[in-house]
Amino acid sequence: MTGREDETAGPSADVERTFVAFPPARGRGFAVSWWGQAWLTALEESALDLRQLKAGRRLARGGAVGAVSVRPGRITAMVRGRDRTAHRADVLVEPLAEAQWERFLDMAVERAGHVAALLDREMPPHLVEDASVTGIDLLPGLGELEPECACGAWDHCEHTAALCYQVARLLDEDPFVLFLMRGRGEQALLADLQVRGDTASADATQDSPASRARPGVDATEAYATGDILPPLPALPELPTEPGVPPSLDTEAAPGVAGVDPAALEVLAAGTAVEAHRMLAETLRDTPGTVSELTVVAQDAVRLAAGASDAGVIERLAEGSGRGREGLETAVRAWRLGGEAALSVLDEEWQVEGEALARARAALESAWDEDERPPLRRDGNRWTAEDAPAQLRLGRDGRWWPYREEAGRWVPAGAPVRDPATALAAAEPDGHRTDGTLVPEGP
Repeated sequence: MTGREDETAGPSADVERTFVAFPPARGRGFAVSWWGQAWLTALEESALDLRQLKAGRRLARGGAVGAVSVRPGRITAMVRGRDRTAHRADVLVEPLAEAQWERFLDMAVERAGHVAALLDREMPPHLVEDASVTGIDLLPGLGELEPECACGAWDHCEHTAALCYQVARLLDEDPFVLFLMRGRGEQALLADLQVRGDTASADATQDSPASRARPGVDATEAYATGDILPPLPALPELPTEPGVPPSLDTEAAPGVAGVDPAALEVLAAGTAVEAHRMLAETLRDTPGTVSELTVVAQDAVRLAAGASDAGVIERLAEGSGRGREGLETAVRAWRLGGEAALSVLDEEWQVEGEALARARAALESAWDEDERPPLRRDGNRWTAEDAPAQLRLGRDGRWWPYREEAGRWVPAGAPVRDPATALAAAEPDGHRTDGTLVPEGP
């Protein structure tokens, strides 16, 4: 239970939770955690009217959203609009089917780190990725946040938008709110994980080489069959996780000059992970696009993101031409958005024509005239003149937040459609480095 939650007694405690209203919060972003930002991305990419999102942000910041009720498939709150009229706002999220929960639970118990992170009220990124491999999307995607409001709007209105912005703050405090929306309360989820964990431990104890032995075929019978071949066995199921390459003896001198055992271990582990991902994509009902990194410098960043050996990282920094600090920044970008984030980090391009018109329109509508921060444009980069913050426009129209650290521009969060949200993410705690407050966003 979080500090914002109302007391809920009885059997309903694990199927519906109510959170007291947040106080006004001006001059700060709504989501700090990556899962909270993913929630806002789903909202901002689904809404058709950016003006309603802007109005919703203002209502949420001004404390217009009342207590928020969360239950499977639905979140609800009373929201007071700009005309001071209160409306009931609902946002629907499709709950997971029972079969999907079974697959999710079986996957989660295979990885002790996932369970440990959930107990610490954190959402490990690999949990979402591993669930996606099994066909389960925990975080909502494009069009999955369905609005219902007493004001009669058919799309997201200012009331449902304000509710979604407040839910992002709830998700920051407690990722179990997301699981409840998807259909499983905290206590039920942890109990199911405990039961499956106990069962897995018992099965592992009973397992032995003798029990795994398979019956052979009598040699006489095999010879008598001649050229009659038995049917091929069924294809094995996808392993729950990539295989672990054997550990090399790094104490002994390599048999071949120039072979670096530590680097070889990194390459083998990375190959196993990539092979597992490609196999999972192939076996899915709707295979995704398998990306191929053709630029050596990009592939060096991918390898560095999964490496821990200092010597290997130094070699990758030198080989990629980025240097140690440059590689650290590139790895940071990679973990936020893969190849797309790396392109935004490395590439500066001229925004022209229709793309420039759309960018200017987005910047104009993101803030009120008297609140718009002064920005200086250079190519696809808009730099704040009175703060160490920068917006970078990707070729897909999304805005990436950047902040200046130790004289270098580094990525500060995931991309969003709204430049005001991106700029807020680039300025932590809602304050500039000179101590002045960031102008309040819409």
